[in-house]
Amino acid sequence: MSDNDAQKDHVAGLEFKDPDTSVADIEDIALDPKKERKLLIKLDFAFIPIIMFTYLSCFLDRTSIGNVKVAGMPEAINASDSEFSTAVSIFYVTYVLLEAPWAVAMKKLTPRNILTGLCIVWSIVTIFTGFIENIAALYAIRLILGACEAGLFPCLNLYLTMVYRREEQAKRVSYLMSCAAISGAVGGLLAYGLLQMDGIGGKAGWRWVYIIEGLFSAVCAIMIWFGLPNDPANAYFLNGEEKWMMRVRNEQRRKYMGSEKFSWEEMRNAVLDPKLAMSSITQFCQDILLYGFSTFLPTILQSIGYNSLMSNVLTVPVYCWAAIVFIAVAVCADRFSKFAWFLIGVNIFGIIGYILLLAVSNDAVKYFATYLCGIATYAGVGLNIAWLNVNVAPQYRRAMELGLQQTVGNIAGIVSGQVYRKSPYVLGNAFSMGSLVVAQVVIGVHALYLHRENSVKEKIESGEIEDTRRVRSGDAAVDFKYHY
Repeated sequence: MSDNDAQKDHVAGLEFKDPDTSVADIEDIALDPKKERKLLIKLDFAFIPIIMFTYLSCFLDRTSIGNVKVAGMPEAINASDSEFSTAVSIFYVTYVLLEAPWAVAMKKLTPRNILTGLCIVWSIVTIFTGFIENIAALYAIRLILGACEAGLFPCLNLYLTMVYRREEQAKRVSYLMSCAAISGAVGGLLAYGLLQMDGIGGKAGWRWVYIIEGLFSAVCAIMIWFGLPNDPANAYFLNGEEKWMMRVRNEQRRKYMGSEKFSWEEMRNAVLDPKLAMSSITQFCQDILLYGFSTFLPTILQSIGYNSLMSNVLTVPVYCWAAIVFIAVAVCADRFSKFAWFLIGVNIFGIIGYILLLAVSNDAVKYFATYLCGIATYAGVGLNIAWLNVNVAPQYRRAMELGLQQTVGNIAGIVSGQVYRKSPYVLGNAFSMGSLVVAQVVIGVHALYLHRENSVKEKIESGEIEDTRRVRSGDAAVDFKYHY
């Protein structure tokens, strides 16, 4: 046996009995795969349900405006079609402005404090929505709601990077994003049930939708405070050996996480990163679908010919199908570390779906088309986020890029509220289809860019060419290989 083989055997054999192992040794430790799988299962059961319920609550509160539109809310507050569309769009004004600041601030404020605080405020705001009497109040409510919810998605994504390795993240992001689809199903069923409360306590059914959903969000705030520790590696439910394994995992991805110290240079590197520009354009295009589809699906179904209650019920299987497909696609993307091909594949289904919505008059075919659109709507958004997550390091650079990506992407919420203005939504559906076509081109260019960058790194590492790049740290390090 060679000295190198002996050293590897020694490193692989380091067990929990060596808790004071040096950092240099830890970086080379090979954890027992069976024990690591058990650790991941434990982490998933502890963190993922809380994260999913919280994002489910967030998306319910945001998109319920689509469910209550068909239940008489605009008429109750004397809002015209254009005013109501403005109320949908205005949410994203504060949302897009505050996403990046919240993401960067999480390190300073700590995950538990920032997430719990935001959840408490938006739950109160959602409850108050059930008592508004005019369009001005709805505008104010939507602006506050956007400001609070802006921090949730980027902060939850960053929290996942504190817990999981690069190759483990796409599947967990899929759990998070699937809640956007599940919220559509739950929102449809919840709206159907709560609208039956019309007249109880002298309140309209749509008011009860907001009051009950706001109370649900308040419960999520309690779950966050007690269930998401600021330091996942020392979580209360981990035993001594598992905490040691978390330490090993953290040290092994330290380059991916980066320094704990804030750096303006990293902020500059993030803003100038070509990956951010391409990912943001793709996110904007994919979010056009997300916000148009999720907010207006009940109204789209109503325009096909279903009544207000049935149009809410029929959204449920569409959203369930979208969630199932998304999780399956994300698991495959995680396993094969291929994002561009899966993104392009799901978007093809979306393009076909929107063509059917625009070109076919048969109601059954149009309803089938919503299932095709649902595949691209959620899988496209979630995969693009995971793609950026795994290809950016260190943490502050990642926080900035993720926040800016979401900022640019969520401008689509403002746009979708304006293009989906009037039934049968020809303009909105055509705009969504065109956005998917643009996304396909950008995704292809993005993949080619990452392939070229990996080739350049290989040549630098082998000594074929000199490293003249301005940025050489974090994901620009020669041993950091991009996934495409």
